[in-house]
Amino acid sequence: MDIFEKIHVHGFRRLHSVDLKLKPLNVLIGANGCGKTSLLDVFTLLSASASASGELKSRINQYGGVDSNLSSLSAIVNGKARMIHIELFKPVEETSQLKYSISLTPSGTSYEISEEALIQYRDHLKKEPLIYIESNRGDVYYFDPEKKKLISPTWAYFPQQSALSQVPIMFREPQDFRKGLASSTHYHVLDVSSRAPVRLPQPMREAKLPGKQGEDLVSCLYWMREADPDRFEIIEDTLRVGFPNFERLNFPPVAAGTLAMTWKETGTTHPFFMHQLSEGTLRFLWLITLLYSPGLTEVTLLDEPEVSLHPELLSILADCMRDASNRTQLIVATHADRLVRFLKPEEVVTVDLEEDGTSTFTRADDLELDAWLKDYSLDEIWQHGRMGARP
Repeated sequence: MDIFEKIHVHGFRRLHSVDLKLKPLNVLIGANGCGKTSLLDVFTLLSASASASGELKSRINQYGGVDSNLSSLSAIVNGKARMIHIELFKPVEETSQLKYSISLTPSGTSYEISEEALIQYRDHLKKEPLIYIESNRGDVYYFDPEKKKLISPTWAYFPQQSALSQVPIMFREPQDFRKGLASSTHYHVLDVSSRAPVRLPQPMREAKLPGKQGEDLVSCLYWMREADPDRFEIIEDTLRVGFPNFERLNFPPVAAGTLAMTWKETGTTHPFFMHQLSEGTLRFLWLITLLYSPGLTEVTLLDEPEVSLHPELLSILADCMRDASNRTQLIVATHADRLVRFLKPEEVVTVDLEEDGTSTFTRADDLELDAWLKDYSLDEIWQHGRMGARP
């Protein structure tokens, strides 16, 4: 599985100047307000930029506009206006690399895409980089494979949408890059209130993901039981590890085309319906279903997955995230020291808040912790302040 290997962020909230190497599993640890969720929001913004349906404007509006998300330190420097600038790198095959960059600047009450580019570096061929997209303040050019040069778009072009979202079908690499980035999905803490979608009966349909708020959890599990029983068995086995009394999931129909789901335990006569399960049980069931779902997108963003979970479930969650990172690139934000206990240094990124209010990101495996790990677990090293990012 090819993964995005590096990201650079300038001028977005606390992320004034961040360079971060990315791996299959990236768990961001740090105190509240240090910038962990901001990195997830950057990926969500990039996903909107890559969406063929042109979601960038609505996502920026949802975040409150470009101006309200600028870093407090992003003043005019060297004649350059305040801006949000993002660069994302992904390898292509073994020796090539794609780099996507976008710059957003305030413009009145709206914004302008001041710069944007998609470039492939081909070091193994010792050739000049291949520029697929080049955009500068409204002057937009795409590479024409027949003419072998950059040309202006010959179709209706929408300037407040990204050039990446409007890229024509050219080569496999740029299309794969755009589609993979566009599919990135951000999962926030699951709503488990009494009338939340996850607690209600759901329509019977093919669903390969449980939904951002569990609106397809029942459908997804039922579909896996019928179409992918091995995967469904893994989920039930995982639940038995976390809940020794758990026996099985059942799917009683409640109306035409509508299913409920019940949780059966050994030694009990009556099963539990979804509205009777505890918050922690329901969130764990949703998380495990998500991590083993056949429809996982190229990048999966998880915000505080540890909420409501019993500490003993966190070791299982860590193993499931590690397994899922073979199928999706996971970026997780947490401040739970008990979750960190079950992770490896190469899976952890510490996030610190500096005196000037900006965030710094450091991979734990760059901190030379081998000597400490002989006597302490990773969460104890964190608690002792040897990794920064104090909880």
